Amino acid sequence: MNDTPGRLPQNLPFPELPGFLTPQEREKYRQLIQERLTKENAVLIAHYYTDQEVQSLAEETGGFVGDSLEMARFGKEHSADTVVVAGVKFMGETAKILTPDKKVLMPTLEATCSLDISCPEKEFTRFCDSYPDRTVVVYANTSAAVKARSDWVVTSSIAVRVVGHLAEQGEKVIWAPDHHLGRYVQKETGADMISWQGNCVVHDEFKYQELMDMSRDNPDAMVLVHPESPEPVIDLADFVGSTSQIINACKKSDKKRFIVATDKGIFFKMQQAVPDKELIIAPTSSESATCRSCARCPWMQLNDLKRLSQVFDTPGNEVHVSPDIVEKALVPLNRMFQFMKS
Repeated sequence: MNDTPGRLPQNLPFPELPGFLTPQEREKYRQLIQERLTKENAVLIAHYYTDQEVQSLAEETGGFVGDSLEMARFGKEHSADTVVVAGVKFMGETAKILTPDKKVLMPTLEATCSLDISCPEKEFTRFCDSYPDRTVVVYANTSAAVKARSDWVVTSSIAVRVVGHLAEQGEKVIWAPDHHLGRYVQKETGADMISWQGNCVVHDEFKYQELMDMSRDNPDAMVLVHPESPEPVIDLADFVGSTSQIINACKKSDKKRFIVATDKGIFFKMQQAVPDKELIIAPTSSESATCRSCARCPWMQLNDLKRLSQVFDTPGNEVHVSPDIVEKALVPLNRMFQFMKS
């Protein structure tokens, strides 16, 4: 698998996180959000990696918690006029692409994703144009414009199946943007792939040596790893899969203890699914280096209760995607949906 541009800058700045809220403030904002959702005929959809209180509020108000495409599809099928997306910007864009007739709001459009940042549309388009004989497969964690340039959009749960199918057809692939996931997909499928070199700031920091030590000290614990993690970490896994697949693997396993290598925001839904099991976050720091993200996406944390309570009144937080981009991006998205049905 060849290397290409796309690596994040070493000094990528993290956003300033929201301030602490007292229990009284949290309750006040929760009530305000509930009232406005009802008044505006709106639904709240939240990603697994947002704060527990945001996920619980989404469920309590008739909304949804899931991965980016599950969120977008729920918003499309819901009767609400407005979809409030607690996540990062590409998730809001995906919701808008699938629901162009609805208003899509986010607590802040500053909530981005390191994978999205690492794959700017103009640079990526120039790269794709230099390999016109290759099929372009992009991960869902990309901007609407990058999706519009692709032939296929995939989630981590279906990436191996799609690329394996393309390889069987004799097609050569450009993969973007997560190079760890790309390497995992290439290894599983044997596909002829050129991979963009983006990465997730959360999953990139899980540590091989420390995970091996933790696993050795907890021999009864099953190791669950997201494929955006580094290859040596993936190699230690008992199970590799998407957020939803990790939750399902935990439910199905007879094990009682699990070491989990993904954003620890997932623990809210995992603990709901397996209240009698112990969940341990995989290590993101070592003796030689401290973690930057500490297994929490800093941009996801911008979706706090205070911003959510102001979402209907804050100028500039509505998600817009041009009709031209919507039309083009729907082609690879619908191609994936049709493949999922096969």
